[in-house]
Amino acid sequence: MIEGLLLYHPSWPMMVQFTIQPDSEIPASTQLFNQICFAIASRQFPPGYRLPSTRQLAMQTGLHRNTISKVYERLETAGFVEAQVGSGIYVRALGQESLPISEAETATPVSELIEQSLDGFLQRGYTLKQVEELVLNAITERLRASTSVIITVPKHDWGAGEIMVQELQQSLSITIQLVFLEELAVNLKSSSAATVVTVRYFATQAEEILGAVQADHSDPKAFRIIPIDIYDYSEELELIKALPEGSRLGLVSLSSGTLGVAEVMIYSLRGEEVYVMSAECKDAYKLNAVIRHAQTIISDQASCETLKAAILAAEPDLIRLPKIVCCRNYIDPQSIELLQRELGLDSGV
Repeated sequence: MIEGLLLYHPSWPMMVQFTIQPDSEIPASTQLFNQICFAIASRQFPPGYRLPSTRQLAMQTGLHRNTISKVYERLETAGFVEAQVGSGIYVRALGQESLPISEAETATPVSELIEQSLDGFLQRGYTLKQVEELVLNAITERLRASTSVIITVPKHDWGAGEIMVQELQQSLSITIQLVFLEELAVNLKSSSAATVVTVRYFATQAEEILGAVQADHSDPKAFRIIPIDIYDYSEELELIKALPEGSRLGLVSLSSGTLGVAEVMIYSLRGEEVYVMSAECKDAYKLNAVIRHAQTIISDQASCETLKAAILAAEPDLIRLPKIVCCRNYIDPQSIELLQRELGLDSGV
């Protein structure tokens, strides 16, 4: 039995469907938590989006309101959302990002926006010379912070960091350093400036560390954090939905965290209709087990060549070769474009 919830918001083009397996060994709260986290991390629920009330979610999923309340509390503790008294639960804006721009604001000519900003400064008593100095200083500080770009993730999920470094170095053609969250404070204290980049899953922890460093630094503006969104995996999810009952699906990734979330989400979607097995690509034993038993294997780009080489080596002993699906990205392409602009890079991605 699968209970579903279909949610839609006019600012995003696709619909988000939550599915819960009520009889699963995986707690229903964990299933819902992971699915909402993914919807936020992939920007299907953008900053400022209001989550449905506990009553609405309970009516549509069959979960108890207390269960949903605990999920929302867990989301707030993790820094994904914030409660506004008398209004609801909203997706939290992180770091440098802002809330969605309205259609009217998008349609406003850039020259008009500049004039409005200038008028605002002048009305506050600033002179044009002072405004020029403020703007130039702000741009200089951002460019200074961009001279050192750091990817940060927890040490236990180093694979996610490796994936991000590979994708961003390839797309942006700049040197990027991987620093674990546990070592970030020490690294930043020895730096004069830096831009810290991470995915939303780890952004709250990174914000807390960066805030402490900024408080003790003579030039706090020399450090900034930019959260990036992950790919929505819509094509891969459609493929999983279409798999025949009884299919054996393999998952291969550098990131242990990605594998854990993917397993819960796939189980929430298909239950025991699909048998799922996973392996980190550097775990040769588990990787070979996946190759020998899975009919379809979904892999991230960073693991794809290792997976193909392992299949080639095992081919003489295989009855039939598994179907390989290599995901296009881990990072959402729009986030890469935004990061390019934030870092002041000239060429397109």
